[in-house]
Amino acid sequence: MTRIVTRPCSPVDAEVLTRCGLHPVLARLYASRGVCLPEDVETGLARLVPPAELKGCDAAAALLADALQQQRRMLVVADYDCDGATACAVAVRGLRMFGARIDYLVPNRMEHGYGLTPDIVELAARGAAGKPDLLITVDNGIASVDGVAAANALGIDVLVTDHHLPGDELPAARAIVNPNQPGCTFPSKCLAGVGVMFYVLLALRAELRRRGAFGDALPEPRLDGLLDLVALGTVADVVKLDGNNRVLVAQGLQRIRRGRMQPGIAALFRAAARDARNASGFDLGFALGPRLNAAGRLSDMSLGIECLSTDDVGRAWELAQQLDTMNRERREIEAGMQQQALDDLSTVDPDGATTITLFNPGWHQGVIGIVAGRLKEKFHRPSFTFAPADDTGMLVKGSGRSIAGFHLRDALDLISKREPDLIVKFGGHAMAAGLTIAAADVPRFTAAFEAVGREWLSAQALARTIETDGELEDAYFTPQFVEMLDAAVWGQGFPAPVFSGEFAVASQALVKDKHLKLQLLRGRQRFNAIWFNHTDTLPARTTVAYRLASDTWNGVSRVQLIVEHAVS
Repeated sequence: MTRIVTRPCSPVDAEVLTRCGLHPVLARLYASRGVCLPEDVETGLARLVPPAELKGCDAAAALLADALQQQRRMLVVADYDCDGATACAVAVRGLRMFGARIDYLVPNRMEHGYGLTPDIVELAARGAAGKPDLLITVDNGIASVDGVAAANALGIDVLVTDHHLPGDELPAARAIVNPNQPGCTFPSKCLAGVGVMFYVLLALRAELRRRGAFGDALPEPRLDGLLDLVALGTVADVVKLDGNNRVLVAQGLQRIRRGRMQPGIAALFRAAARDARNASGFDLGFALGPRLNAAGRLSDMSLGIECLSTDDVGRAWELAQQLDTMNRERREIEAGMQQQALDDLSTVDPDGATTITLFNPGWHQGVIGIVAGRLKEKFHRPSFTFAPADDTGMLVKGSGRSIAGFHLRDALDLISKREPDLIVKFGGHAMAAGLTIAAADVPRFTAAFEAVGREWLSAQALARTIETDGELEDAYFTPQFVEMLDAAVWGQGFPAPVFSGEFAVASQALVKDKHLKLQLLRGRQRFNAIWFNHTDTLPARTTVAYRLASDTWNGVSRVQLIVEHAVS
């Protein structure tokens, strides 16, 4: 049973925001999301928490400044998702602004696994350009104890920039920048990997300024030109949009809308058939992000990083088209795996379990995370899907997605302590995590995961609840109001507005055999609506939870309701 509830809102906070000039509906939306002070609505760069508060930033800046002045060769070790790709592009573009000799290396998820491993260090050391002097990890490295040790043994310094939760032991790197490392008091713990790297560049510029390094030979660079990349990586990694992250995303979107973006970002908007002049967080998370992620899932994220780092408009467009083709292929693979997963579940009653774990030897490890997410959305259960880790079939890799109230990485940590010989390695966040185990141990993991679920998840937590912002007055069903909503920054932890209300169903029909197209009535108003991936018809009257969108046809814009859920 799914319940539609109204998100609580403090009338006092909403009134304060309204008196300071905010639209009354926006004031209500912000107040219900914990914004109670007018200054917290502001998204100017002056609102960013200073880099000095991020532990390790000053040490990283000094290390990089020394490397620049000594003309040491740097190599960025990236991750293979959108956050890792944007973080790598920010590192390469940003450090080149300071005159760095820098290149990047991207692990292939099928061959090398995740993070700075000893194998990656060896690969870097025997690269065509010779052994690097400094390795810089982006969006990884906090768990790379063995990899950093291998680099140290070869005389290669390591700077770790990451945002993942650390393990019991930190790597012996020259500097570590991670808001989640022990002893870091940085208030924005939700920085994405790309945000961490951007902060390192801010600290580096301040350090070089102190050293008097800037002048005619080296002008002080404008780092705000990298914020389109920071916004993309932040939204695509689905980190919580706290006040600090909202500033980063808002500033990046502002630059994109003004046409001040990297050629690769512009090319990805074009490939996705989206208008950058009206860019929103939705575009970054659901159009650009998946196209970049497709490269890391099916091939090599080098394609994505080159797209983001090239200044050649033609090359950027060529790469964006390749990424678009890969994304189509990824969707086809995902659809097949999702159907197989649902078929596998046909003999299982998800209502009788608190978790879902599935393994299929024919699945592609690059897409299992997406399938886990689809299962989590459909059944509202923490879900893991597994695929073979290599050709031997001895090991499998799992990717998990969770629901509110169930910290996925903590669950894996508890399982690893209860059964020390079960998990080969694991990592992740509260809502997403990954692990490697022996193929023969999948049933054992399934039982251990379900045991934690039964301990941690109550019946209330397993009941899906859709939070809405309540009724919306008739006067606001206009394209102008939708445009105002789209101009704000919404995302994980700061959800996009979802309204609810009772409507009469005037007509309903299936589109492409899988989407329910509706005509809804309320009073004298008639609304076009669509419920994607839903085929069951609705009763004559229904309560609908919906988002607002503009639907433009022949130059005329109309408001369309995107149905999230409906109950009779």
